[in-house]
Amino acid sequence: MATLTLICGPAGVGKSTYGRRLSAERGACFLDSDTVTEPAVRAGMKLGGLDPDDRDSLAYRAAFRDAVYECLFATAAENLPHLDVIIVGPFTSEIQDPDFPSKLAQRFGVEVQVIFVTCDEALRKSRIEARGNPRDEVKLRDWDAYLAGSDIRSPVFEHERVVSS
Repeated sequence: MATLTLICGPAGVGKSTYGRRLSAERGACFLDSDTVTEPAVRAGMKLGGLDPDDRDSLAYRAAFRDAVYECLFATAAENLPHLDVIIVGPFTSEIQDPDFPSKLAQRFGVEVQVIFVTCDEALRKSRIEARGNPRDEVKLRDWDAYLAGSDIRSPVFEHERVVSS
């Protein structure tokens, strides 16, 4: 039976790096929310007259958040009959639902594993600065305000915790 692994956590903690390494070790399909849907999200944001680099506003969340996750899940469903799938994304709201893993297990008929990646805030900020992604400019412009508005809570259900360094 295949396994669906979700790697979640806030921006800059090392989710993608950890997910790529784990995917290579397992020979799993790797789906990162930043790469799988990015061209479509940017086009939609631009068409809607919104900043294509915005991923933190209510407008982005209302228009794209659920659709991004559904794209990832639909792609996972295509692959799970053949191999393990690793999905990387924040899943901020979902990991506060105690039934989220069991809902996914029921939906896909596979074992579900959740890994929460974290690191200290100084390292997180330095990683975000170093990657030079235009989507991070708003975060970095007022880091303290960004942190104050960020949800960095761990999942409310059993999960594996990885502290990256």
